[in-house]
Amino acid sequence: MLYRFKSRNAGDVIMLEPNGRQVLEIIGKEPAAQGIVLVEQMPQAMAALRAAVAQEELAFAQAKAAFEAGQSRESPEGEGVNLRQRTLPFLELLRISHQHGDPVVWGV
Repeated sequence: MLYRFKSRNAGDVIMLEPNGRQVLEIIGKEPAAQGIVLVEQMPQAMAALRAAVAQEELAFAQAKAAFEAGQSRESPEGEGVNLRQRTLPFLELLRISHQHGDPVVWGV
């Protein structure tokens, strides 16, 4: 399944189901087949996404430091797409939509 997030004044953002579900959970939305982010909900949604990105980056930095200091045998996962990269298009969609006063919808 894919999530296609749409707004009137911005390009669509398409995410695979696990990534779309994660983003929706972070912003406090039910990962349902259809939904809406209202304009008044967007500042809080953007703040939640930024906080989640910061938390992931802090956890990675701490794990990397522990590995490099010999305190951990497990190398932190640094390959692949991180949360910042996955959420950047969605954050931009929210920013533009909020600026124009348009809701963001999916599944409609």
